[in-house]
Amino acid sequence: MIIDINTLLAWGAVYKKVGRNEVIFSEGAECSYYNQLVTGTVKWVNIDEEGKEYIQTIIEPGECFGELPLFDDGLYAASAIAEEDVILIRLRKTTFLQLIKENNEIHFAFTKLLAKRVRFKFLLLKSIAYHAPEVRISALLNYLKKENRNFCTNCNQLKLTRQQIADMTGLRVETVIRSMRMMHDKGDIVIEKGKVYY
Repeated sequence: MIIDINTLLAWGAVYKKVGRNEVIFSEGAECSYYNQLVTGTVKWVNIDEEGKEYIQTIIEPGECFGELPLFDDGLYAASAIAEEDVILIRLRKTTFLQLIKENNEIHFAFTKLLAKRVRFKFLLLKSIAYHAPEVRISALLNYLKKENRNFCTNCNQLKLTRQQIADMTGLRVETVIRSMRMMHDKGDIVIEKGKVYY
């Protein structure tokens, strides 16, 4: 968790319920709040003019999202959509900026988070340069596993769908299904009753 919920509440943050498939904010909109997920999952996504999604990341409870415009005063670079009913906690942008000015440890946590997210983008761009879909998928799974994201910590089951993997790697879902079957046949992953273990 980036910021303790009690700290956020003390600074005036409020909870907000958002329904499944509801847009929390849209790409190109102005930023007014710091958002941190309490329950549920949120996809941070770019959608092209034909409606195809490219998932930047899946946000899990305790994580923040949409933080770039808090720091550069730009517009949102992607949309945030609730994948299920969610509860988030949000704090006005001006108050958030004051909070991090007065709390160096929180400011440092954001610097580290932003560096991790930039590193993740470099990793994905590098894997896209390789045309082999298995390389893209492996790079994504390796990163997520290392960061302990989107995996069941007890059983190593991947919590992403094939469609989400396709949307995160820029591949077609059919290509992901075929490639993951090949990866299973080579022993790189285990597919058991439709579930993927890595």
